[in-house]
Amino acid sequence: MSQQSTDQVLDVVLPGEVEPDGFELRRRPRPVPGPGKALVRVEATGVSFAEQQMRRAKYYDQPPFPFVPGYDLVGTVAEVGPGVDAALVGGRFAALTKVGGWTSHALVDAADLVPVPAGVDPAEAEAVVVNGLTAWRMLHDVAKVAAGGTVLVHGANGGVGSTLVQLARLAGVRVIGTASPRHHDAVRALGAIPVDYRDADLPATVRALAPGGVDAVFDHVGGPGIVDSYRVLAPRGTLVAYGTASTRDHRGSARWPVLKLFVRLAWWNALPNGRGATFFNIWAGRRNAARFRARLAHDLGAVLALLADGSLRPQVAARVPLERVADAVRLAESGTVTGKVVLLP
Repeated sequence: MSQQSTDQVLDVVLPGEVEPDGFELRRRPRPVPGPGKALVRVEATGVSFAEQQMRRAKYYDQPPFPFVPGYDLVGTVAEVGPGVDAALVGGRFAALTKVGGWTSHALVDAADLVPVPAGVDPAEAEAVVVNGLTAWRMLHDVAKVAAGGTVLVHGANGGVGSTLVQLARLAGVRVIGTASPRHHDAVRALGAIPVDYRDADLPATVRALAPGGVDAVFDHVGGPGIVDSYRVLAPRGTLVAYGTASTRDHRGSARWPVLKLFVRLAWWNALPNGRGATFFNIWAGRRNAARFRARLAHDLGAVLALLADGSLRPQVAARVPLERVADAVRLAESGTVTGKVVLLP
């Protein structure tokens, strides 16, 4: 093991409820990994919706301020701690972190690292870590839509949405995708049928395209519109909610909109009409660490394999230096891009 280096680590710190310019850049000594840990030189991390909520103190279970945000990362192992295979050093891996990814060097549990296939660009891999894992599990594990089915994907131009569209099409599933008209060409290029998310009678538009209803709806918006998502389900269809984006800029409790959504989903799920309604949580099952890590390696590995063989096209909206985090956050929140804004330390 090497002695602690005098090299400096650059962190992006979220000090409290701030505007994008309020993120702070701080330097600290490069740490030495302890038992079971790996020090990863971060090559790419991303701006997800979680960070947009965290800076508003709206993410359901975010840590107390101050902290380093960053839901996921891709990087090269620089050093490992006791009990970790030294062969990991020099390898490129992806990791799901929830917080801590917006840094030049991150300490990660070595058991949480998922290999990135050779030849895959770090920024492109980063674009499908949390987004790809979320999309894969919602489609294959939760909704379980068979080939020939039809689904509705809200925010089909977003990070999760654009990945979900592609995975569904690869599985032989027809996709209707909501987006702003300016993104319709991009959504169409991914293989979905675009519709305007501001359509005054969206359920009627969807029903015209899928008269029998859709087999699943993937809804990250929440709010009053979730009722329309439920209305367009086919008999035995499934509503998969995975966010409350509609409340991002609302003042008030971060927990109440989520709890309200949980109650509504539970009520619908109890109705004897055959339709399902559930909330997807990527961290479900974390208490069984071994099983969680095995599923993570399998599912994220499958997504990265599709990326490596060209079946999945990464949607990198922009590559922004870590030091320009304010610009990256503003761009991610602007609603003008397709895919994920990636930070490059």
